[in-house]
Amino acid sequence: MNTACWLSASDLIRQFDVGVVTSAQVTGAVADRVKKCEPMLNALYLNKSDSALEYAAQSDARRKVGKPRSPLDGVPITLKENLYTVGDPAPIGTAANPLEPKAVNSPVADRVREAGMVLIGKTTMPDFGMLSSGQSSFHGVTRNPWQLNRNPGGSSSGAGAACAAGYGPMHIGTDIGGSVRLPAAFCGIYGLKPSLGRVPINPPYMGRVAGPMTRTVLDAALLMNVISQPDPDHRDFMDLPAHTVDYAAELERFSVKGKRIGVLTDMKAGLEVQSDVAAATWECAQLLEQQGARVEPIKPFLTRAMLDGICGFFEARSYSDISRMSAEARAKILPFIIQWASHRANRFSGDTVMSFFGQIMAMREATVRATHGFDFIVTPVCPVPAFEAEYCCPENDPERALEHIAFTVPYNMSEQPAASINWSYSTAKRTIGLPIGVQVAGRRFDDLGVLQISRVIEHIRPSQRPWPVHVA
Repeated sequence: MNTACWLSASDLIRQFDVGVVTSAQVTGAVADRVKKCEPMLNALYLNKSDSALEYAAQSDARRKVGKPRSPLDGVPITLKENLYTVGDPAPIGTAANPLEPKAVNSPVADRVREAGMVLIGKTTMPDFGMLSSGQSSFHGVTRNPWQLNRNPGGSSSGAGAACAAGYGPMHIGTDIGGSVRLPAAFCGIYGLKPSLGRVPINPPYMGRVAGPMTRTVLDAALLMNVISQPDPDHRDFMDLPAHTVDYAAELERFSVKGKRIGVLTDMKAGLEVQSDVAAATWECAQLLEQQGARVEPIKPFLTRAMLDGICGFFEARSYSDISRMSAEARAKILPFIIQWASHRANRFSGDTVMSFFGQIMAMREATVRATHGFDFIVTPVCPVPAFEAEYCCPENDPERALEHIAFTVPYNMSEQPAASINWSYSTAKRTIGLPIGVQVAGRRFDDLGVLQISRVIEHIRPSQRPWPVHVA
């Protein structure tokens, strides 16, 4: 087996510089890995291996004359299907949408291309991005490489599966309620949801961000250096002012000593937290305390009404979109999505929807109020590890479709950065051996701080299992 597909981006940069390996060789290894695993995983919507080899050769030519476009020139990458690329359709995970090729790139795709990175393919997602699952009426079922009968999470389902399976070192997903962090947790990788506006995105929406999904924290920092650059076309009206921080260079210039860290393992809303998931969070907090952090429990801050508010708001938005479609188009949507979006939304009044929006604003306020006195917050990512591959959510109940996002969605609404980093592996009978991620959230705009403490956690966490090389 050609193991080059498992090299981190930071390792590739060093090996490119000394001529040990070329971009063409690495890209070929990734293409071989994709060919071997895709029939089982279904992580890629568009396999661009042929054009990737051409771009890799161009990158090698640039490096040969000492003119790489960036440190990541020649490094393989995938993009989530909904991050537009010129000439490629973006059905947003559903068979109901048309397949006209997009005429423009997303800002993220532009930054990746300008950096000389090699696009391996576009990754799968569920219908409209409204599931934390690998189920899609258009793409089919995407599976978790750790155990094929398990879910990779979502909505960046293909990105999570591709990263853990060795489809190159770098992947980009999007997150509006946990869609980067949940698949990162289920697939045992690192996923960062940046502050709202830190990474310019199009179309922008409340809470919606794009973020790196990688196997190391350093790789995520390297990728942030690329995708957080300003968009000269100003397509994101919520983007933040330009800044000049080098995330990778600053990663180790940090000490956890004296940092105030809040720990929360029971939100008292949504799904009950599985015992080994809670234990992983506490163990992480205790080891951070041993490193000199000031750790203390915090009280739950998300109420049942707030969680129902975000659920109802998303239901109303989706029902509004679906109700405008033709009957023929609606018939193509995943039935679970139809049930979820319509089981009560057809009875919502304007007053009801506004009350839901009011609860979202209350969630935003409560999240900031509960966390502002701390440098970082440590929680579970999801109350449970990866659930069944054929399920659309942990309970597979369209009336309880978002019960598992109580730890992730608050930071989308409060615009704070938050990341998932693998800590350990489940010991529960039903989920034994599956990855367990912990979430670390920071103050708004402190994306660097979240990366820095993630690096500390990466150093102090228990020994990690080998990546799932043998997908079967």
